[in-house]
Amino acid sequence: MKFQESSTLELKQMIVPDIKKEVIAFANSNGGTIYAGIADDGTIVGLDDPDQALLQVSSMIHDSITPDVTMFVELNIINLEDKPVLKVTVQKGTHAPYCLKGKGLRPEGVYIRQCAASIPASSDAIRSMIVASDGERYEKRRSLHQELTFPALKKIFKQKKIPLNEQHFLTLGLKTSDGIFTNLALLLSEECPHDIKIAVFSGNTKTSPFQNRREFRGSLISQMVAAYAMLEQYNQLGARFHGLMRSDQKDYPDVALREALLNTIIHREYSYSGSTLINIFQDRIEFVTFGGLVQGLNLGDLKMGVSQCRNEKLAALFYRLELIEAYGTGIPKIYESYQSSGLTPTIEASDHAFRITLPNRNVQHSMAVHERADKYQTLPEAIAGKKTFTRLDVESALGVSRSQANNILKKYVDAGRVIPHKGGKNRYYTMQQLAVADNDNNIRGPFNTIQALMDDLNADD
Repeated sequence: MKFQESSTLELKQMIVPDIKKEVIAFANSNGGTIYAGIADDGTIVGLDDPDQALLQVSSMIHDSITPDVTMFVELNIINLEDKPVLKVTVQKGTHAPYCLKGKGLRPEGVYIRQCAASIPASSDAIRSMIVASDGERYEKRRSLHQELTFPALKKIFKQKKIPLNEQHFLTLGLKTSDGIFTNLALLLSEECPHDIKIAVFSGNTKTSPFQNRREFRGSLISQMVAAYAMLEQYNQLGARFHGLMRSDQKDYPDVALREALLNTIIHREYSYSGSTLINIFQDRIEFVTFGGLVQGLNLGDLKMGVSQCRNEKLAALFYRLELIEAYGTGIPKIYESYQSSGLTPTIEASDHAFRITLPNRNVQHSMAVHERADKYQTLPEAIAGKKTFTRLDVESALGVSRSQANNILKKYVDAGRVIPHKGGKNRYYTMQQLAVADNDNNIRGPFNTIQALMDDLNADD
């Protein structure tokens, strides 16, 4: 019998540590056979102590390769030309990629068979094997990175007084039964490769100048906390007036911000490498994430609370931490939080992206008030009876923001109808009075009171 190395045959003159690499390569490829006791040129030399060789190779395979590959390996002592030879038969494994325990799922730890050689697998080849073995769900696959740390995750579990030990890592899906970290563990580790980027614009388009930009990295837990803190920072109080009565409300309902952020984190498709984007404009906030709707759902289903989670184990962990109350309630809560505002959030989805847009309640209300007020020659009527007035008077009378009051004043100053006096904190204004003809062709003056104007402006509220 003539032996020659090939893609399914490996020859070893003696027992050497490299045998475990050959076993890995065959298990990751199409299987093969290793003969120990046959030289590279096919000469049968035999083994001095075949029984010891069998025990040595058996222990090597069991102790050095993960996941457990022993069920796919058969060891036998056979006689060839009256010489003892160890025959190692390796089948293609069902849990590829198999790797050296000390090296992990990296090219230096994973081998494949190519022609008559066992070579390190590329990162792309390793990913392909993981998808083929573990399925399409990103969070359940074995992580390519195995040197992971979890300070943020451990901290929040401690705050919630929930135990987190080695057994919990298994039950939560952070580790496989072989002790290998999953992608879920990667997402919750400080080594998470994904990030959240928040951009604050001075206007309502992406061509507007930036006011602020931040990038959050680390565990998804840390990113979530830091991103929400920044969203709160830009969620300002605004004033609404009902007659002379003032009420304050935030630009965005707290529950809408919270649920939109959690939805963006939990339902994103993490097999894509891009950043999660949050854009803060003057009139809205947009949450943009990778991954369209899960197959079988449409936008109407989401509004009704129908949910099919892309990352089930991540959602389950957030539920355990009491960050979400129940599956499928986030989107309905966002819509409910806007019911009394007359505004409606929008949700858009493509094949590969998802966007939630929250309108700014205070900007939208101020715009509506300003539009209605324009019908009444707002400024002259609002400050009727005042010989002098300030920007604060305009804000209070019209129910507008500081910047809007400045814009209104500038318009009247440029037109020559308002005269500014002094400067800085002492600035005040006077109005050039203009008569207006009524339907009886009589001359009438401006409204007698601010109350009359405000009643009209708020009549539709």
